[in-house]
Amino acid sequence: MNNNGYMNCIQFAMIRMACLLGCITMGGAAFSQFNDSTHYLLSYSATGTFNRATEGKSYVLNNALSFDINKKNMSLNSSNNWVYGENNGQLNLNDFSSALNFDINRALRTWYWWGLATYTTSYSLKINNQFQVGGGIGHNTIRTPNAELVISDGLLFESSNLYQTPEIAGSHVTVRNSLRVKYRWVIANVVVIDGMHFWQPSLTSLSNYIVRSANNLSITLNKWLSLTTSVTYNRYNQTNRDNLLINFGATFQRYF
Repeated sequence: MNNNGYMNCIQFAMIRMACLLGCITMGGAAFSQFNDSTHYLLSYSATGTFNRATEGKSYVLNNALSFDINKKNMSLNSSNNWVYGENNGQLNLNDFSSALNFDINRALRTWYWWGLATYTTSYSLKINNQFQVGGGIGHNTIRTPNAELVISDGLLFESSNLYQTPEIAGSHVTVRNSLRVKYRWVIANVVVIDGMHFWQPSLTSLSNYIVRSANNLSITLNKWLSLTTSVTYNRYNQTNRDNLLINFGATFQRYF
C-alpha cells in the first residue's frame, strides 16, 4: 500500500472514531456516584503511550482495576495497578501495586479512622517486594456532591526486599509516617479532576522517604465510559529511583 493509501485509511479511521464519539456524547453524558441505593463501584482503566521513530520505538501500558464499597458507617476500597513498558526492546517498566484500605465513619463525621495494606513490586524503582500495613486518622476538609478534599495521616509498618546493589542491603524493616492528600472535583457532571498524593518518610531516617503522586482528568461520555488522562510520579529515595508517567486512554466504570 502506498503513502496515499495509508493516509486514506488513517483519515477513514479518524472519521469513524469521531462519529462514534459523537454518537456516544449525543446519547447524553451522565455522571453516577454513591447514594442511598448505590453502594458498589467497579472500575477499569486502560491507558498508555506509543512512540515510533527512525531511531526506534517505545511504549508504556498502564492497567488499573478497582472495586469500592461505600456504606453509611464504613467504606472499603481495593485497587490493583500494573504498568509495563519497553524502550527499543529493552524492559524499563514492570511495576505492580495492590492496595486495600478502609474508612470508618467517614460519611458521618469530619474526623474518621482509616486502615491500609499495600503490596508493591517495581522493576523501575528496584523493589523486589514491599509490604505496608497500618492506620491513622483522616479529616474531611471539603465534602460536597461535586467537591472533595481529604487529608489523612498515620503510621505504617513496612517490610521490603530491594534489588541488590553495592550500597543497599536486600531486606529492610521500618516504620513510616504516611501523609495523604486526596481530592476530587466534578464540573458540570462531565469533567472529573481527581488526585491522590502520599509523603511517607521513615521515622528513623528522613532521607529514606517515598513519594507517590497521581492526577487524573476524565471526560465523561456516558455513565460507564470516560476518556482519561493521567499523570503519575513515584520516587523511592532509598534506591534513588523515580518514574514519571503521562498516559491517555479510557476508563470503564459501573455503579450498582
